[in-house]
Amino acid sequence: MLFFASYREGVGSGRMDVRLPIGAKVSDLISELHSKGEKFTCLPDSVVVAVNHVYSEPVTTLNDGDEVAFIPPVAGG
Repeated sequence: MLFFASYREGVGSGRMDVRLPIGAKVSDLISELHSKGEKFTCLPDSVVVAVNHVYSEPVTTLNDGDEVAFIPPVAGG
């Protein structure tokens, strides 16, 4: 997994590996991270996620070796 910008600061790392059961979905990954404690509270339930460089929904099934990126909201103007 990759964490960018404010998520990297909140989690304290830009990269992390997590093991999930076969058939796990993006929503399962988010739940697993939230269960790991306070530093993962920076990740909202409706966080924007890209799996293998493609924006993905919470129902997206993850496969072994997938790259999951957590993308924080950005502001511009």
